[in-house]
Amino acid sequence: MVISDNQVRRLRKLMERHKRLNMSAAQAGMDEKTARKYLKAGKLPSEMSVEHTWRTREDPFEQVWGEAKAFLELNAGLEAKTIFDYFQRSYPARFSEGQLRTFQRKVKLWRATEGPPKEVFFSQVHRPGYLCESDFTYMYELGITIGGQPFDHLIYHFVLTYSNWETGMICFSESFESLSAGFQHAVWQLGGVPEVHQTDRMTAAVHRPGRPEEFTRRYTALMGHYGISARKTQVRAPNENGDVEQRHHRFKRAVDQALMLRGSREFVSRGEYAAFIEKLFDQLNSSRHGRLAEERALLRRLPDRRLDSCKRLGPLRVTAGSLVRVQNNSYSVHSRLIGEQVEVRLFAEHLEVWYAQRCVESIPRLRGQGKHYVQYRHVIDSLVRKPGAFENYRYRADMFPTSRFRRAYDELKTHHVLRKAAKEYLKILQLAADVGELLVDRCLTDLERSEEPTSFEAVRERVGELDEQPKPHHIEIPAVDIRRYDELLEVGHA
Repeated sequence: MVISDNQVRRLRKLMERHKRLNMSAAQAGMDEKTARKYLKAGKLPSEMSVEHTWRTREDPFEQVWGEAKAFLELNAGLEAKTIFDYFQRSYPARFSEGQLRTFQRKVKLWRATEGPPKEVFFSQVHRPGYLCESDFTYMYELGITIGGQPFDHLIYHFVLTYSNWETGMICFSESFESLSAGFQHAVWQLGGVPEVHQTDRMTAAVHRPGRPEEFTRRYTALMGHYGISARKTQVRAPNENGDVEQRHHRFKRAVDQALMLRGSREFVSRGEYAAFIEKLFDQLNSSRHGRLAEERALLRRLPDRRLDSCKRLGPLRVTAGSLVRVQNNSYSVHSRLIGEQVEVRLFAEHLEVWYAQRCVESIPRLRGQGKHYVQYRHVIDSLVRKPGAFENYRYRADMFPTSRFRRAYDELKTHHVLRKAAKEYLKILQLAADVGELLVDRCLTDLERSEEPTSFEAVRERVGELDEQPKPHHIEIPAVDIRRYDELLEVGHA
């Protein structure tokens, strides 16, 4: 039985009270001989214990430890299990799995007493209104879907290091356009500008090593417009952006918990998901109002206006295929612009085509490279005149706006020769461009359900029937003259 220090202290008090060893020892919960030993020694058990510094069994790794140390000194990142597995292969039947834990303790002791020094993280004193950090974080692993489709996206994340106030914006790439839009959204929501903005070495803001300029021209202009100093972390030192990195983890955990509480990761629209994220940021910031007020009192004033978060490219010449090439992707424009030079303004999620100081097209921006976005309305006039070019057209897949259009073309090919089928289909497609894609899609659906053969004439006839249907009457309700109520009150009093 192990005697504790408290038992011996109790024994001493009992002896002062009773003066009888047998009674005091029994009440303290120990044998009389043991009680006599501690009273005679005048020490507590912890003071009488002998430190155990000798081995009770032979070290099974003594003969190979020199080899293990050589591995660890060469590469301190090696795991103990990796070296142990190597010894098991090199010395068959010498080491059993049960000895792994012993070897791991031996390696751990070496790391703590002889190994290389570890990196020290120095906690910083944050000043209100001084530093903000931002970065992008991927949200793929949360399994969010919109309309049943996986919604692969990022969040531009902005954090004030003193109050931990944070906000964010949905985006799809770590582009400058996303950085600019996210940063400006954050500071205008905040209502002021801190002194310093820090990022990691993202290519949207920081030049690669070897360039004389530290930051990119566009990022420097953005920071200059808001009068904020730019700062970057060192290479491979994410801990220097520690506040936003930590908030990444906690924010995504909060999103995951909120989704579990919601009971579904499916959203009807992107707008619904954006509102969900905005509400979550409000909840996270709800306990930070006190420190945020300190920050806001020291923030600098915002400029008079925001900067356009776009990159201007051009002049770009429209090709004979009615295409303009933007950052290794192809976009169609109206055939009227073939041979002309246009300017393209590249935003985070769309691009605008400008000609003669007018925006002539607004097109969704493609993600990645080597892709294309061709709208049939831009080229249909030429295709109708050249139906033979349709079958082998490089962008033919874009000429089927819905699956019903695709099925209509397949059916036409079963009843006509290829050129005739293409001619009929292109006239149907031109009709869609003239009267509306949804209306033609509805007519194709009706023909498919009634099992009638698809043709341009059949579709045009049904379109005409739908156009001739009586329109709902427009009922006008005149505004109420509130003076009539005064007249009723006067009659009532009379």
